[in-house]
This record gives sequence, C-alpha cells and structure tokens, in this order.
Amino acid sequence: MTQPPTVAAVLAAHSRVVEVGIGARPDVAAALAERGCAVTATDIEACTVPETVRFVRDDVTDPERAVYEAADAVYALRCPPELQRAVVDVAGAVGAACYLTTLGGEPVVVPVSERRTVASGALFVARDA
Repeated sequence: MTQPPTVAAVLAAHSRVVEVGIGARPDVAAALAERGCAVTATDIEACTVPETVRFVRDDVTDPERAVYEAADAVYALRCPPELQRAVVDVAGAVGAACYLTTLGGEPVVVPVSERRTVASGALFVARDA
C-alpha cells in the first residue's frame, strides 16, 4: 500500500510559502526549504528557525501584508479555529493558495475545497491559487 505524502511533499509544489504560527515546530518549514522552496515563517512571538527559513514576527489577525505578498501558498499547522479565518483572508488578499491542519479533534470552521490525506492526518485546502 502506498504511504500518503507528507505535508511538505504536498506544499513543495509551491515555490514561495509562508507558514503562519510556526511556534517551536519548524520541521515542515525546514523540509520545504530543503526542497528548494523560499520559506517565510511567522509567529506573534520570536521563534528560532533554521537558517534556511526567514522569520518575521507578525500577527495574522492584523497582518503586515508585505510579509505575504510574494507567497504562492500560505499554510498553518495545528491551526486553532479562531485563527483559521484570518489565515484564509491573508492568503486571499495576496492571491495565494491556503492550507490548514488542525489540532486533534478541533474543527475546520472555514469552507474547504478539499481534504487531503497526508502522513500526519488531514490537510485542508481552504483556497486554491
């Protein structure tokens, strides 16, 4: 049986991505950078990221649009329901695709066009580019 792809494998179809709310888990951002993607990570708190990932302190509920403008895709991992709309809105404002994963049994509260099975669970496509 074929194993489902990783989140990084799916997102690597995009050349420039922004991860919203990276926190202390830079694994996907690092994997994307290793695959040749230009990766920017954001969080409301200062975070340590690999040298291959650009970090910008930003609040997605009051975003600095310039951080996202060059992105082909915006994604958030373990995205809580209260931030999902803001992530989708910033992606839409810059014409980028938008992907979300949730934490455990938390719901997706924004419309999604697709639910993809990935190695870590489900990846929701909230906006196609």
